[in-house]
Amino acid sequence: DRCAEEERQPKTRADFLKYLRDLTLDPNTANTRLLLSEGNRKATLVREKQSYSLHPDRFINWSQVLSKESLTGRCYWEVEWKGGGVYIAVAYKNISRAGGSDECVFGLNNKSWALKYYRNSSTFLHSGIRTPVSGPGSSRIGVYLDHSAGVLSFYSVSETMTLLHRVQTTFTQPLYVTLCD
Repeated sequence: DRCAEEERQPKTRADFLKYLRDLTLDPNTANTRLLLSEGNRKATLVREKQSYSLHPDRFINWSQVLSKESLTGRCYWEVEWKGGGVYIAVAYKNISRAGGSDECVFGLNNKSWALKYYRNSSTFLHSGIRTPVSGPGSSRIGVYLDHSAGVLSFYSVSETMTLLHRVQTTFTQPLYVTLCD
């Protein structure tokens, strides 16, 4: 029931932090244009290709990376970013690693859900459908997942939590946190 689901969702940052997950990025999935640092908790887009070993899980054509940890249950994490913008997404592990944009790019297929976040213009993407998102600009985005309830929410984090976008769906596999530049 939707009302019960609304009640179940955290409201304050302190409420969300009860579900905080400690996440790391998987170097075996990182595109060679992404430099991982800070214990694989930070990804930076770089000009020079990184000398990562060949791996079947590596993203080939797009500057993307998955988390090592899979997500089920109720989870919360935050992404801090600098620069022009960021893609923050969740995806199934079996998302394509090579090929055209529709198969690989987060949000352009049915295996991923993405917030393309820029200070002045943001968009939520899933299966290639783009939904404009409005809300305050922030260098910190909070993401809340209730896997069993099929709820994925993105928040602008400052003194308050401002909902940017919420989707209700059915997740059929564990999800992985993804970043893309």
